[in-house]
Amino acid sequence: MIGLISATAAGAAARDRLAAAWPDRTRVYGGPVADAVRDAFAECDRLVCFLATGAVVRLVAPLLDGKASDPGVVCVDEAGRFAVSLLGGHAGGANELAREVAEVLGAEPVVTTATDAVGLPGLDTLGLPVEGDVAAVSRALLDGEAVALRAEVTWPLPPLPVAAEGAYTVRVTDRIVEPVDGEALLRPPTLVVGVGASRGAPVEEVLGLVEDALRGAGLSAASVAELATVDAKSGEPGLVEAARRLGVPLVTHTPEELARVEVPNPSEAPLAAVGTPSVAEAAALVRGGELLVPKRKSAGSPAMATCAVVRRSGRGRLAVVGLGPGARDLLTPRARDELRRASVLVGLDQYVDQIRDLLRPGTRVLESGLGAEEERARTAVAEARRGQAVALIGSGDAGVYAMASPALAEASDDIDVVGVPGVTAALAAGALLGAPLGHDHVSISLSDLHTPWEVIERRVRAAAEADLVVTFYNPRSRGRDRQLPEALAVLAGHRAPTTPVGVVRNASRADESVRLTTLAALDPATVDMMTVVTVGNTATREIAGRMVTPRGYRWQEEAR
Repeated sequence: MIGLISATAAGAAARDRLAAAWPDRTRVYGGPVADAVRDAFAECDRLVCFLATGAVVRLVAPLLDGKASDPGVVCVDEAGRFAVSLLGGHAGGANELAREVAEVLGAEPVVTTATDAVGLPGLDTLGLPVEGDVAAVSRALLDGEAVALRAEVTWPLPPLPVAAEGAYTVRVTDRIVEPVDGEALLRPPTLVVGVGASRGAPVEEVLGLVEDALRGAGLSAASVAELATVDAKSGEPGLVEAARRLGVPLVTHTPEELARVEVPNPSEAPLAAVGTPSVAEAAALVRGGELLVPKRKSAGSPAMATCAVVRRSGRGRLAVVGLGPGARDLLTPRARDELRRASVLVGLDQYVDQIRDLLRPGTRVLESGLGAEEERARTAVAEARRGQAVALIGSGDAGVYAMASPALAEASDDIDVVGVPGVTAALAAGALLGAPLGHDHVSISLSDLHTPWEVIERRVRAAAEADLVVTFYNPRSRGRDRQLPEALAVLAGHRAPTTPVGVVRNASRADESVRLTTLAALDPATVDMMTVVTVGNTATREIAGRMVTPRGYRWQEEAR
């Protein structure tokens, strides 16, 4: 919950805007300001104070307990110009909250945390438990000193400016180790503990078994991702409470799923009780991995619990990102986030140049020239299979005549794939022309490099007969100058010569050009590969210099 505190009418107005935007996330604290701050500090995860920073400093100073437990605090000035992350930037979530508040209020976020200021991800913001000499390693990263990455297990991390060797180390491990001076340990959630239990198994017996199994194998409880069991045990109090105390979910699987898993130690007892010859081992292994601790029983007499431990490799992550038509303000916030999250960026060299300044230090860039789409797709998937966090970029929307298709044709279910939509050329051109896509429409690429012309022509003819607005991508190049005239001729057989046609080149870029003409007047020689051509349907009109397709055919009926 986010506590909201204000002292004046101006502050209350901004406070109420935030409360209206986030009704389920916020709570307004009234009354004397000192009391409100004290109550919110004790009851909320984060605070937004519409007060001067100096006042907030004096109010929260007596309340501070520690970096790990204090809530994040954001200050907003009474004019609503700035949202300042004052306390708990990373651990308390104040940095991200400042950005969110600024987005709602139209303010400027002010974040002074050192790593954020220079574009580095803080080690304590990676979503992983971190321990050791975190401050010293973070300072070394900030100072540009050599910091080595020692990854004992694979996990998709964001970019870090690390070297092969260094006086400081970021160690990624799920083992019980004591960090040395100059070393920070990251604990990825690689371990799955399969558990079985008799009815009424005490939580102490379950927890004791799990902890002994982990300790005996030299594995850290901080890297446990989940407890896993059979569906029939989903409500078993000892398992539910053990998962709660470990801070992980209790994940369940059907007996049929577990029975299909080959295990080293099957048993008749669970087969008779719950319908599978293995619970602990099968539940740990059901999604694959390396069995580190085979089934073992608890020390009770009789034993009421079993467990097994499996290490799963971190799945690589491939984000297919659409950059939009070119203008920086048409790059979506989600796309920006994915670019900064990726440790490996794959893309066409000219697209990489568009967003190179947004990449975090340490991002590995794999760029290539025109015509290497399938190679880029294979490269991106291969990097993700190595456990990397990868962004594969394309212009417009990556799913429209861009990189998503070849990438997903190459990818299998051994990696996570995220699609990030972008503003595609048809939409960018349509916004400049007016409202040409106001009714049913279709996009057709006139490039016959991968699609036979006969197929393209058949699609154009179908669109013409269906009276669809048509947007032509890849309309004409020096080596392909006949396709656009032929496509326009097909449309001309079904539409009047005066049908509006919009011609947009380099939509949203510095040398953007927009032209409205007609089907009869369009000169194909004025069109190139950087151009999008939109041909209206029989209802499309030019109104006040804009191309408009009505949402229905009422205009046509009224004109008759």
